[in-house]
Parts: sequence; structure tokens; C-alpha cells
Amino acid sequence: MTTRSRPLLLSLCLVLLVGALLAWLVAGLLNRSGDAAEQMSQAVTPELLDKGAYLARAGDCVACHTAREGGKPFAGGLGIASPIGTIYSTNITPDPDTGIGRWTYGQFERAVRRGIGHDGAALYPAMPFPSYARLTDADTRALYAWFMQGVPAVRQENRASDIPWPLSIRWPLAYWRALFSPAPESVASSEAAVNGDDIARGAYLVQGLGHCGSCHTPRALTLQENGLDERAAAYLTGTELNGWNVPALRGMPHWSEDEIAEYLGSGRNAKASVAGEMTDVVANSTSHLSDADLQAMAAYLKSLDPGQARAHRADVERAGATARKLAAARDLSLGERLYLDNCNACHFVSGKGAERVFPQLDGATVVTADKPDALLHVILAGAATPSTERAPSVLPMPGFAKRLNDAEVAQLATFLRQGWSNRAPAVSVEQVERVRAGIVGQP
Repeated sequence: MTTRSRPLLLSLCLVLLVGALLAWLVAGLLNRSGDAAEQMSQAVTPELLDKGAYLARAGDCVACHTAREGGKPFAGGLGIASPIGTIYSTNITPDPDTGIGRWTYGQFERAVRRGIGHDGAALYPAMPFPSYARLTDADTRALYAWFMQGVPAVRQENRASDIPWPLSIRWPLAYWRALFSPAPESVASSEAAVNGDDIARGAYLVQGLGHCGSCHTPRALTLQENGLDERAAAYLTGTELNGWNVPALRGMPHWSEDEIAEYLGSGRNAKASVAGEMTDVVANSTSHLSDADLQAMAAYLKSLDPGQARAHRADVERAGATARKLAAARDLSLGERLYLDNCNACHFVSGKGAERVFPQLDGATVVTADKPDALLHVILAGAATPSTERAPSVLPMPGFAKRLNDAEVAQLATFLRQGWSNRAPAVSVEQVERVRAGIVGQP
């Protein structure tokens, strides 16, 4: 080290030290840190363990804390991509050395609701603690009891993230948490609210454990969700995730409450079948919820109606015109002919499909998304519904990658996006080429 470089290094160390100290102060002042030493005082009963297991299902904890290839439940190791590198989920089984077996209730509560690790380090917001801040104290205790006594311990070392230094420094996350994650003291729900009417219960599940906004709400440049409840105009207005369109959930004018509940419970309804990232959500989480909770979630989502009823009536008229043209089979475009030859047998000239069997294309968000990638992926590679208790049969759709060339797929997708009530931009051959190239095993 040269004489000239020493002052620079000392200055850098001083900046880091002062920044870390300020981050600790900001976190303490603006987002209370909780009591890490707090112990679980409630007696652990079979009823409490059953409740904790149900809540873990509602939170879909297994999805992120289980590695895809042969991973043991809750033992961690799943790689979660982020703009700054890959974050690996941690072992949350009660193993005392590699898991959470030695954690106090206070350490568990701080991690779940406040984004603070058992060692005091800030957690990456890949953990949806801004949503979990809404959990009641009672539900948090039930979760702790179940993870400590209802989950088999697995000895599996945690894997360090692939985030390079200096982006891997944790203390700046305290500022992020203070600015964008609410303190439980300000937003945690009361037992009366949670067990109130359907809309209140539904709001608790959607905003809290369900953390639906994590995927269905667009994010700012600083990666926080643009709203954590319905007071924010962008909340649940849809976005994009891993190349898939994530639809808006506000109001859902094309679906009834029963259709929303049925979709969440079985992965299908009279108008749609689940695909993409939502397949795992239904399989691991929502299909295990009670009918009452599914109806509550649907009631809350329908209460967010943005006033689209008039536009919906106009859409019905436009959809009828497309159906009549397809039925007449005259003066058809290439996209319309391809639809009749390849899709009509299942989805029909109305684009309505067959109830609970073939999804509806008219008004489907996967069809009308700003980017057509998810639609093109389904056309090329096909899709299959998950097997759930409410709907055990798996319904597959074949892929057409070997039957249709890129130009034909582009014409077909363009018709789907502009037929019936759909109003979405046309699809180019280049977009099809890009999606096809990203599908493993396709020519």
C-alpha cells in the first residue's frame, strides 16, 4: 500500500462506518426493530400447530425456501434472480446449526415482519416482509410454533448470495426498509379485522400472507412495490415477471367472485386455466385454502372495481362480431384461418373455450398483455394445469412449435390479441424468434 493510498482507504472506511451507524439509527427511529430476546409464551397445542401449517400454506413459504431439483421442504437453496445478482433462500427448518432451531420467537418475528435477520443484519426484500408486516401477533406465533415443532429438521448449509461487493453490503438495506417497509406497529391487523367480513378477511390474506402485490404490483427503480394496499393507484395493476405477463387484479370485471375463488382453488374456472408462475402458487398455496378464505379473497379483489362496466358492454358487442366472422369462414385473414385450423376445436369461434376444460381467450390477460411473450410461450411449448385436490385431472395443451413457423405464429398471435374484445398490439416475427430461442429443446 502506498503512502498516498492510505488516506483514501481510511476515508472510505470512515464513510462505511458512518453510513452503517446512520443506517442503524434510521432503522431504529423509523422502523422499530422489535425485541430479539422475546420468547414464545403461548402453549403449543395441536390446534396451534394446525393453524401454523395452514398459514404457511397461505404464505406459500415452501415455494421460495425449497430448491427446485430434489430440494427438501423449507431447507432453502432456491436461487432467486435479482437485478444485482442471485439470492439463495435460507434453511428455515428447525435444525439448530443450519436452520432456525435456536431462534427465539423475537428473532423469528423480526425476520418475518421487519426484515431483520437473527444476527441483526438486514434481509434482502426478496423476502416479502413489507407484506408480512400486516400479520397479526397471533398468526406470527402460530407460524413460529409450526416451523419449530411441525417441520422436520434438515441439516443443510445456507448458500451465500452471488451479489458482488460492494452491492453485497447489507447496511444500506436498513435505509430501504425504513423508507419502503411499514413497521408492524403501524399496519399489523387486529384479530377483529382479520375475522370480520369477507372483504376485511380477504384484504388481510391478499395484502399480507398471500403477498399478491409482490408479483401483481409494478415496482419502482428502487425495487419497492408501488403500493402495498388499495390506497395506492398502482396496487395490483399488473406487471411482468420472468417473461410472463402478470395480470391486473383490481376489480377483474370479466370474472365473478365465484370464478375468482374457483380459479384460486383449482387452477381453472369457466374462463381460464392457470399457467406460468401462478401454477406453483395454486399447487402449493391457494388450492389448500378453505372455501371461505378463497371467497373472502375474491370479495376483496372484486371490491377494487375500477369502473369498467361500460367498456365491458362495448367489448361484448365487438366479441360477437369476431365470432360471427369465424363462423361464416369467409374473407378470413391468415391469423383467422390458422385459428380455425389449430385452435377452434377447443376454444371455439366465440373464444370462450369449454368451461373448466379449455381456457377462454376473449379477454384473457395472458393474451392481451403489453408484451406477448407468455402467449407465444404457450403457443409454442404448450401448457398444463396442476393437479389439485379440487381438480385432480391434469389438462394439457400441446405446443405448436413444430407445426407452425415463426411467421404463422406471429399471425395467429396477432389475431388472438386483436380478435373478440381483445385490443393489444400486433406480434412480429422477431418476437416469436426470440421466444422460440428461449424455449429449451425447440428448434
